[in-house]
Amino acid sequence: MPFSGSDAGGFQWEGFNSGAPSQNRPPKQRKPRKPVGSPVTRILINLGVTVLVGFVYFYLELPPINLQSPDFHTFVLLLCLTYCFCAILTSGFQGQGVRHYLKFLKKQCAIPLFVAVALLVTAVIGSLMGSVIFRAGAYSKLLNIEAGDFAAEVDEISYDQIPMLDRDSAERLGDRKLGELSDMVSQFEVVDDYTQINYKGRPVRIATLMYADLIKWFTNRSDGLPAYLVIDMVTQNVELVRLQEGIKYTTAEHLGRNLYRHLRFHYPTYLFSQPVMEVDEEGTPYWICPKLVRTIGLFGGTDVRGAVLVNAITGESQYYEEVPAWVDNLYSADLIIQQYNYYGMYHNGFFNSLFGQKDVTITTAGYNYIALEDDVYIYTGITSTGGDQSNIGFLLTNQRTKESKYYSCAGATEYSAVDSAEGELQNLRYKATFPLLLNIGGQPTYFMAMKDQAQLVKKYAMVNVQQYQIVATGDTVAECEKNYAAMLSQNGIASGTGASGAETIEGTIADLRTAVLNGNTVYYIKLIGSDVYYAISAADAPGVVILSNGDQVSVSYHPGEGSILSALSVEKR
Repeated sequence: MPFSGSDAGGFQWEGFNSGAPSQNRPPKQRKPRKPVGSPVTRILINLGVTVLVGFVYFYLELPPINLQSPDFHTFVLLLCLTYCFCAILTSGFQGQGVRHYLKFLKKQCAIPLFVAVALLVTAVIGSLMGSVIFRAGAYSKLLNIEAGDFAAEVDEISYDQIPMLDRDSAERLGDRKLGELSDMVSQFEVVDDYTQINYKGRPVRIATLMYADLIKWFTNRSDGLPAYLVIDMVTQNVELVRLQEGIKYTTAEHLGRNLYRHLRFHYPTYLFSQPVMEVDEEGTPYWICPKLVRTIGLFGGTDVRGAVLVNAITGESQYYEEVPAWVDNLYSADLIIQQYNYYGMYHNGFFNSLFGQKDVTITTAGYNYIALEDDVYIYTGITSTGGDQSNIGFLLTNQRTKESKYYSCAGATEYSAVDSAEGELQNLRYKATFPLLLNIGGQPTYFMAMKDQAQLVKKYAMVNVQQYQIVATGDTVAECEKNYAAMLSQNGIASGTGASGAETIEGTIADLRTAVLNGNTVYYIKLIGSDVYYAISAADAPGVVILSNGDQVSVSYHPGEGSILSALSVEKR
């Protein structure tokens, strides 16, 4: 008997094969969502979630509560969006399309929407008011620049004040020093900050420590960081300064002892520049936290107005509109360069910077620091916008007071001087540090340390700014200057005092010590009745190797501050 679908007890074979729903089944209706509680309850829930999200965001991102900060605008807009999103969820709203959502938001979220729109309008108007197109004159006046006489105003620096190390070499020395300390090398690392300051009359770099990892942080945080590093940029000596009470507030800390979080919760409305570590004359570590202000429109014309000083050990802080004299780093190099570029570009108007470009100047690609009169100055060259390889002058700016002097001096750019120095020693393949600008015999002179592949200083070079084909090198600074003075004389350029204003002292040797620096044996001579050691290399004065305590000597040296001064010559009497 043949089989058919009708014999299968009502089984529908066609429907089974297709698997398709019945064409007559009505579409499934979405269940309406019920609002959460009463209107008051919903508002409280929305506010609670918004506050929670806001607290977490504020704790992690630390935006200043200040209209002059774009981060604050982002923070408020996030709060508004969070409230509106929560309002949609808690109300049970199931509108279709953008129009329905906008109507709902207008009805239920009027205040957050008003705040968001007002904030956006304020940001747009504030940005236009601070636009360089309309306020070029104001931007050009951010940095007050005076003309100066280099030979008359910049004293010849003594050798014990000339930084021989750049940042890279200082970092290597710092890492090496920490690696020598068995009680610290496994627990701590050196933070990559290395701030240059004047400390007790010497140019040094200060570096803080950080915990090697999260486990080391848990096991050591109660005692804090036990020390900081001081790298002498002249002698290349690295000192680990151990503290009786450890450093507890750093930029690499966690939770409430993180410096950024510590600052934000104590000064919620302040805008801060990057904090830098310094030490006062007693060796107490402080964080210098410059306070930023916007002086043009809402977001433009960034400048510094005082600083908050934070004791790195205790966390105690105080705002100073005028910082103490021992503070060296208030205005950052980037801010100074930015403000000069505003002056160089816009002092003759915005459109002149685009079309006529009359007297338009900018800073060169690099900068360096120099210690003068117990302050740190930033030095950078000034060149035209034409992209040539020459400077028309250079800028010296005090990083504590922002006092700026422009010195007119046509000559080579810093990188042209670097090429000249490296070319002089090309067979040795030494690399030059970024130049320092010094007054050598009344001549603006680029000074560079020449480093080998291991970042060790092997030689020194001096390049005349105005005639950069005049290049002198030497194994010591004294030898380099001697060769430089001879080359100036050969080229008919009169130098000043020579030997950088050396003086002579006679006396009896009370103490004689030696140390090997970069492969050279250096002798340190102390005379009876003096607290100063006079340092000279045996390569420069071979006769020192036969000296002993009680000998009568005549020492020619560079006057300066500090307990160690550089000697030019030592003669037995």
